Amino acid sequence: MKAYTLTGYGDAEKAQMRDVSMPKPGVGQVLVKVKAAGLNPVDYKIREGKLKPILKLDLPITMGNELSGVVEANGRGASRFPVGTRVCARLGKEKMGAFAEYAVVEEEYLAAIPPSLDFKQAAAIPLAGLTALQALRDELKVGPGFRVLITAGTGGVGTFAIQIARALGAHVITTASSRGRELVEKMGADEVVDYENEKFENVIDPVDGAFDLIGGDTLSRAFKVVKEGGRVVSIAGTPEPRTATQDLNGRYGLAAVFWAMSRDLRKQARGEGVDYRYLFMHPSGSELTYLVTLAERGQMTPVIDETFAFDKIGDAMEKLENGHAKGKIVVTMEG
Repeated sequence: MKAYTLTGYGDAEKAQMRDVSMPKPGVGQVLVKVKAAGLNPVDYKIREGKLKPILKLDLPITMGNELSGVVEANGRGASRFPVGTRVCARLGKEKMGAFAEYAVVEEEYLAAIPPSLDFKQAAAIPLAGLTALQALRDELKVGPGFRVLITAGTGGVGTFAIQIARALGAHVITTASSRGRELVEKMGADEVVDYENEKFENVIDPVDGAFDLIGGDTLSRAFKVVKEGGRVVSIAGTPEPRTATQDLNGRYGLAAVFWAMSRDLRKQARGEGVDYRYLFMHPSGSELTYLVTLAERGQMTPVIDETFAFDKIGDAMEKLENGHAKGKIVVTMEG
């Protein structure tokens, strides 16, 4: 079968389309005939080697972290999704495999796709949607009346975060360019800050929590607008100790490294009376089922910037790396 394979760490040439053997499902696993796969910034960060301290990969390896498709076969002990079931999933962190004609997925990571969603929409949801859900619901405790700041609202995670926060009952403030204002308002943002012409700390009232998708100076400024005792969750800053202990299976040696790396950020947060949390999301079939249910009810719509054929995945990756995509980029296996 065809697979987009990581052969080494570095530039785009380190990822190549290759012929590889079809995987076989093991205990508790499901073989999925892939119909579409979503692209995410973590894909090229893995290729560049930026996640080597966190992810121990056995190269060469098939890339890709999220997919939609049809169940082709079940391994021993897997029975929840009969052959022919339409499914989507965020794959295991150290296995990947979505950028291929067939992929093996842990049964517990799968969710059935409702009839109202097509494969492209379903492939766009898992990684970005789960990231937003876990940050907002689990880490920020967003609920009715909660005022939340979400930076970079037009991106893949941002478009999901706005909609999920609204579904949870929050008052949503986001940042976008003048070109992106219409999109984030359509997603449900209550307030939009034009980051090209104004700084959010100068124009918004204090918020209960913030979800940072940019890092750097934007993250530091987010500390200033969160009420004392609140929290800033980031997926673009520097990992801190809980990233290792809670998100990476209790790797306490790595927690010590993250403690040193994040010292300045945590000091900034403490100076403003808030908590800083870097989130590394986890796959979950049950949480993904919640998300596709939101989509089925019309409370969440996957935003797809552009779709590429699988044999053009190199072009898709290049566009992803260039930035400024509104929503997600997806590749389809059948044109």
